Amino acid sequence: MTRKQRRMTIIGGSLAVLALAAALVLNALRDSIVFFSTPTMVAEKHIAPGKRFRLGGLVQPGSLQRGDDLAVTFEVADGSAKLPVAYKGILPDLFREGQGVVAEGALDASGVFKADTVLAKHDETYMPKDVADALKKQGHWKDDYGAKNNATPAATTAQGNPQGAVR
Repeated sequence: MTRKQRRMTIIGGSLAVLALAAALVLNALRDSIVFFSTPTMVAEKHIAPGKRFRLGGLVQPGSLQRGDDLAVTFEVADGSAKLPVAYKGILPDLFREGQGVVAEGALDASGVFKADTVLAKHDETYMPKDVADALKKQGHWKDDYGAKNNATPAATTAQGNPQGAVR
């Protein structure tokens, strides 16, 4: 073998080993790459009790029940399936019925998701209350600020700044 052929063989072999290693890692992490599973995905995958995962969906209206010592139960749904969730602790400020939520925990033997962490989700139009109050005082706030624009250009103030813009 010439020197060039040996070099190309080593490079080719190294690339093959690297590709094999990447394929094995991606295969092992296949289920962990998903940020959260919906109730439908949980039912389809038949997740075993005790296996930790993230559950995401909407909190069903009327399902929130508060118990003693900060214990709460509610149902998370994704449109076609729902899953009961039990949590003990302080809920986030943005947590409400009908809002998105991501809970971390595991299923118990009875099929209830026992959460140890609950995260409230919000969309891109979310603004903290204190920031919204400050904008209202400055005159940059409109009641439809959180409404999604339906292909209409944003209104501007007398100074030419878009409404809601902070200087």
